[in-house]
Amino acid sequence: MADEKPGHAGETVRFEVLGPMRIERDGGVVAPPRSPILRGILGALLVAGSRPLTAARLIDLVWEDKGERVAPGAVQVAVSRLRGWLRRTGPAGESSWTLAHDGNGYRLTVPEGTVDLGRFRASVKRAGAAGDVAERLRLLTSALALWRGPVLADLDAVDLADPLFRAVDDEVQTIAMALADAALAAGRPTGVIDRLSALAEAYPLHEGIEGRMLELLAHDGRAAEALARYRMFHERVVEELGVEPGERVHRAYLAALSRDHERPPVPDTAADTGAATASVPVPAQLPPDVSDFVGRAEQVATLSRALARRRAPSLTTVSGMGGVGKSALALHVAHRMKAEFPDGTLYARLRTANGEGVGAARILEGFLLALGVAGRDVPRSAEHRAALCRSLLANRRVLIVLDDALSERDVRPLLPSSPGSAVIVTSRVPLASLEGAVSVDLDVLTPEQALELLGAIVGSARVAAEPEAAAEIVRLCAYTPLAVRIAGARLSGRRHWPLTRLAASLRDRHRRLDELAVGDLAVRACFELSYARLPAATRRLFRHLALLEAPDVNDWVAAALLDVPLDVGRHHLEALVDAQLLTVAGSGPGGAIRYRYHDLVRIYARELAEEHDHALTRTAAVRRALGAWLGLAERAAERVPGHCYALIHGTAPRWPLPGPAAAELLDDPMAWFHAERDALAAGVFQACALGLDEFAWDLAASQEKYLDLRGMAADWRRMNERALDACRRAGNVLGEAVMVRGLMEVKTWLSSDQSGEAMVNLFRRSQELVGLFERAGEPRGVSDALVMRSWGLLAMGEDARAMESAREALDIAKESDHPGGEARAHHIMGLAHGVRNVDAAAAELTRFLELGRLLGNPRLEATAMQFLGVARYLGGRVTEGHDLLVRSLEICHSHQDRYSEAFSLLYLAKLYSATGDERARPAVEAVMSISRRFDMVHHLADALTVLGELELASGRPASAVECLEESVTLWRKRGWQSFLAGALRALGHACRAGGDEDAARKAWREALGLFERLDDADAVAEVGALLDDG
Repeated sequence: MADEKPGHAGETVRFEVLGPMRIERDGGVVAPPRSPILRGILGALLVAGSRPLTAARLIDLVWEDKGERVAPGAVQVAVSRLRGWLRRTGPAGESSWTLAHDGNGYRLTVPEGTVDLGRFRASVKRAGAAGDVAERLRLLTSALALWRGPVLADLDAVDLADPLFRAVDDEVQTIAMALADAALAAGRPTGVIDRLSALAEAYPLHEGIEGRMLELLAHDGRAAEALARYRMFHERVVEELGVEPGERVHRAYLAALSRDHERPPVPDTAADTGAATASVPVPAQLPPDVSDFVGRAEQVATLSRALARRRAPSLTTVSGMGGVGKSALALHVAHRMKAEFPDGTLYARLRTANGEGVGAARILEGFLLALGVAGRDVPRSAEHRAALCRSLLANRRVLIVLDDALSERDVRPLLPSSPGSAVIVTSRVPLASLEGAVSVDLDVLTPEQALELLGAIVGSARVAAEPEAAAEIVRLCAYTPLAVRIAGARLSGRRHWPLTRLAASLRDRHRRLDELAVGDLAVRACFELSYARLPAATRRLFRHLALLEAPDVNDWVAAALLDVPLDVGRHHLEALVDAQLLTVAGSGPGGAIRYRYHDLVRIYARELAEEHDHALTRTAAVRRALGAWLGLAERAAERVPGHCYALIHGTAPRWPLPGPAAAELLDDPMAWFHAERDALAAGVFQACALGLDEFAWDLAASQEKYLDLRGMAADWRRMNERALDACRRAGNVLGEAVMVRGLMEVKTWLSSDQSGEAMVNLFRRSQELVGLFERAGEPRGVSDALVMRSWGLLAMGEDARAMESAREALDIAKESDHPGGEARAHHIMGLAHGVRNVDAAAAELTRFLELGRLLGNPRLEATAMQFLGVARYLGGRVTEGHDLLVRSLEICHSHQDRYSEAFSLLYLAKLYSATGDERARPAVEAVMSISRRFDMVHHLADALTVLGELELASGRPASAVECLEESVTLWRKRGWQSFLAGALRALGHACRAGGDEDAARKAWREALGLFERLDDADAVAEVGALLDDG
């Protein structure tokens, strides 16, 4: 380095990469190289440290999208120029400064301590070895004092999304969390808050850092600031990602709510400050690779090069006629390249079994669930789902395969917008208007490739023994992969056949039918060739499996259809896979394989079923499959925490799976429901269409707790309505009653579509429901309906009648061995006692809690804690009430139960408001956010009343009036008289404070009438005095 120009003797040079690139010599700033390429290479070498970087790696890091056109020689030239700059900049005669190629790549060697990243790591290492927490805190603080921002933030030419640089930012983030943990352990949060705040600003969506910021603020006695910060972070995460904050942030939020500063938080990082725990699932959705894939070398290379680009989201399309091997090529390349995408793979078919488009909304829902988004958090519209999916894919490297697209319109909503991810799309038509796509138009195989494929299927020795016959077969198959594969399957199933026999049959165009022609008839001919060679039982499975409307099925469905043991059913399924008449769609819980038809194969199989099987035979097969789903669904439902309605079932025959197999499938009942969700819904609708009302309502009812817990109210309502129609047509009173019960739950509590008085409607419908269950002879259902009637009466201000109805429900529940009904009766009895008899209310709610625990139902337990917490604080035991509400909030959050979570927060807000606690506003604003997002009208109306009263107390009467008027409007729709009266009373106060005396008196007069009907003497006296005062 010293032979071109003298350096600067005796001077110290330092490089800083933890932020924008900065170079100092003896305390003065030195300008970096003028060339962005040289700056990029210098930055990459400084960050790499002792790790050598090859020329290809430097091209990938520094030359952006020009990488494919840059030769390694250009790297050598750039490195030579950088050496010159280093000679002029570095210390003269310093032998420890070298930039050389050591055989493995380029490495820049500088004295220890020259680069801030090295000093950072040295301090971290010493901190890890420090035995004293104060010393560790000091060393970590010293390390992070070197940080000025994201690594090399000013180098536009460098691929900063590359793992080389991302790892440094990840390292800084991990040490930032370790610093916070050390400060908390040492009891010295104040000194690190500013430092961590700067890091949180640089990484605004990092939940680990934000969670610790909240903990530091809370431990520093700044709980209100922590809650305000949480609210801003919550809004940011919901707006940009469409999901709720994670567990660490939520724990910190709960700690701030309860001011629990005595209990130290559980750190997310291990004792080793370099360890971090991943919380985001890594999807792996690719179906298996094709084991005998042949040829396509040019297309594979083209797609692989396109997928390797990192500067922009890579988009590739594969188009061609049906049967040409588009999907096989896409999956082969995807498996070949998946190691380049460490954040996972996503896969979706864009057409249904009937050839119709699946729709972007449905596909995006599946992607979001695979990326860790809870069902309740999936946005409703396709546009919002697409935006959330793009946000989640930002800064990740995910490979997406979109199979069988209908048009460009189907593809665009599914594309990522950030660099790093890549997409492969297959379609039967060219997708020419997809901007920036690398397109491959797939044609048939070459003769040599077709022969290779045939040899891979039947054995190369047979092809070599009859080369002319083999060549004729692939020629007659028009070198189409699907036709060659089916021909090979026939030969494989007939090892004694000479190849000349199949060649002869294909030679006659009438015997070939239309198998080699372009279009649908060619595909059908290929199916016929394969189907004709199957054993009788396998052919029967082929026909009967197509009778089901489920998009894909688990292997046990085959056993149910054929009424055979599981292993026999699996054998026939694999025979269909071998014959290319069925494909593997992926796997479910426990690795269970799922199978599906190609859409045209399904149509062909149904034609055969109608031709060969009697209608009674077809219906019996469908009934067995539905019975297998029903048997598993009712067992899974028993283990799902949820509402405590009686699990009522009908007389539809179950097809029982062996105990061990069923236990393995249902090891995680929620995962099983998720895997079978589409199949179960299809089963309900198919049962309705076939007039199998017993199957329809029982399948729908068995899913209610799962759908409730996951917030899938629309699916719940749609299935119950269809099953209800089927039951009414069939005169099935029990099924009608169970479906009405579920629909009442959805329409009353989980829907904003309430044009009338929801609670009055609940009362009227519950009267009818009592009659239905009495006619059906189901006393447990009668108990459930009576509790529903009690809710309606309570909302109408008929407390005495509500209590009478609840007591009747309790007696019936006890007589019919329905402990869940007992729990619900005690619940409503506690509410009927209300504030007039808080002690009696608490006694009923305590029994409610005991029954919830006895039933082992955490959601029921959380609900009991909520209402008992309210009773405790209304009875003056504020601390006990607060603790119960916080505990219920934790349970609700752990089960992703947003409805109950909002309730707990609502009553915490009321408690805080009543005690003058500054946490009231953040709590009620959180309730409003959740309620508006999930159409929780009851919680929203109540929260608006609380917020209006807070606004009035803060001297903002106009804002208070706005909140309270909306609350009054919602309570009119709900038809809950006591809540409406309370909102009107508060509205009168706000109107008077704002100078509108007429509006105040109008509100109070209506409130007075309601309180008189409710027989609330204290409220009547209070409002009457307000009117007299005017």
